[in-house]
Amino acid sequence: MTQPRPPIAEGVPNRLYGRRRGHPLRPRQQLLLDTTLPRLRLTAEAAANPRAAFGQPVEQVWLEVGFGGGEHALDQHFANPGVGYIASEVFENGLCSLLTRLAPEGEEATAALPPTLRLWSQDARQLLHLLPDASLDRLFLMFPDPWPKVRHSKRRFVHPAMFTLLARVLKPGGLWRVASDDPTYQDWVRECFAGQELFTLPEPATLRPEGWPPTRYEQKALREGRQPLYWQAVRR
Repeated sequence: MTQPRPPIAEGVPNRLYGRRRGHPLRPRQQLLLDTTLPRLRLTAEAAANPRAAFGQPVEQVWLEVGFGGGEHALDQHFANPGVGYIASEVFENGLCSLLTRLAPEGEEATAALPPTLRLWSQDARQLLHLLPDASLDRLFLMFPDPWPKVRHSKRRFVHPAMFTLLARVLKPGGLWRVASDDPTYQDWVRECFAGQELFTLPEPATLRPEGWPPTRYEQKALREGRQPLYWQAVRR
């Protein structure tokens, strides 16, 4: 019998902050959400055994939290065919951006979709709560919303209250990649990791390392003169 998951750690927000939708959806975008997204959606039931949630056997399971426009998620997915890739995003326009690259117009219900890609369109913290222990090999957090105001710090995904939850679902030796161009968030990452013992955190790279696909947010930061930092924490 499946054991119930422990309650979400104290201090971890239990509701979503931020937008679900930007500009009004066009008919094609709505069709993608109504027709294509359900064909790739990871269900809560499947999250209890994520390695069995894909259309073919996988060697590892990776999760990207907040994939934005989907560039990094799709590049990682196609570059790693033996990996089951879960891409999480609540912003509907971002979901549509990714789905547009997978389903040609007129083939929303019939296009062949990647068997080792699954999408989670709810708050990623809910998914982490559902996943079994040591079920993830990698976790990606690429250029998250910095929530720069001090009173909003509890909304940041990197948060002291999250470390126990993340350490539970990542395997020992599992990787947690974090990239940010926001100075406030960069300082926050250093502060949070300094106060915990579940992950080791080497000094960040200042140039995007090999195997880290670019994102539109990184490109925008570089155009505007901001310095991204790239961390790779390791689960002890």
